[in-house]
Amino acid sequence: MARDKQDITEAEMAIMQVLWRRAGESGSGAIGASTRQIADELYGGRAGVAQYGTVQKQLERLEAKGFVKRDRSLFVHLFSAAIDRNELVGRRVREMVDQLCEGSLAPVLSHLFKAKPLSAAERQALRELIDDEGDAAPDVKDAKASKPKRAR
Repeated sequence: MARDKQDITEAEMAIMQVLWRRAGESGSGAIGASTRQIADELYGGRAGVAQYGTVQKQLERLEAKGFVKRDRSLFVHLFSAAIDRNELVGRRVREMVDQLCEGSLAPVLSHLFKAKPLSAAERQALRELIDDEGDAAPDVKDAKASKPKRAR
């Protein structure tokens, strides 16, 4: 099956992971990384010319697809994620549910519950998501700190 034009490869996903990790470490989400910094992190230490060129090409592709943005204000261009990790996860899960389960979440959730037991905090977060009647469901991590449960 051909990959969707806006999908990303495993190698591109590795770059996205580096960018998300670096943004998370900064706390602001706005920090960027140079091609050299990304290549060194991906290839463990000082990356060679070939690895550097590969990362540069992947960054160009990610930028063209809208997943990465480039800061050209400095001599060394800095790259940062243009798409939030949760947004990409949501998009991929929706595509998988549509393709494999004809749009039904039940088989996916059933499999996930059976595959790995949930912690008490994860079960509570899911209960709160299910009970939430709002349009936008909160992030599972944020559900722990969300509003108190409504009485039924």
